[in-house]
Amino acid sequence: MAQRLLELLRERGRDAVVVSTAAGAVVWQQEQGCPLKGWLAENGWLSYAIADIAAPIASGTFPTAGMVIVPCSMNTAAAVAHGLSGNLLERAADVTLKEARTLVVVPREAPLSQLHLENLLKLAQLGVRVIPPMPHFYAHPTTVAEVVDHIAGRVLVALGVDGALPPDQQYGTAVWTQ
Repeated sequence: MAQRLLELLRERGRDAVVVSTAAGAVVWQQEQGCPLKGWLAENGWLSYAIADIAAPIASGTFPTAGMVIVPCSMNTAAAVAHGLSGNLLERAADVTLKEARTLVVVPREAPLSQLHLENLLKLAQLGVRVIPPMPHFYAHPTTVAEVVDHIAGRVLVALGVDGALPPDQQYGTAVWTQ
């Protein structure tokens, strides 16, 4: 999902800064079959280490259109919901909230415990857009790629990126990596 989201941002002429937790890099390796750091470098994406609290994105003066945490672990969701800033990802999310910019989380866990749901509710109450990666079976997708494209499109719509969903998947009214 994160890879496709980055690809779609690039197709739309948008830049992104990538931050990954250690667990996020492991998930990337398992799902994509290549190291995250290598893929980012090969594709020219700017990234910062999770411990780099001095990175520009840790400050509200760094201009962004918003932030996406995809996938969002329940550990990260809890930290963001409660204003913790123990690493660059959490700090960037905290800055996004304090600057009243769009923050989107794509939760990874299933099933969700009551505690998970409470943290996601807290995020929603803070104005965070919570977009679970739920398949859109009503459109009769035939490949996993179609499902991923639809969810990534929903994320881009939530961020305010124009034309994010293909015309056959647009709705009448509308809606970094871990």
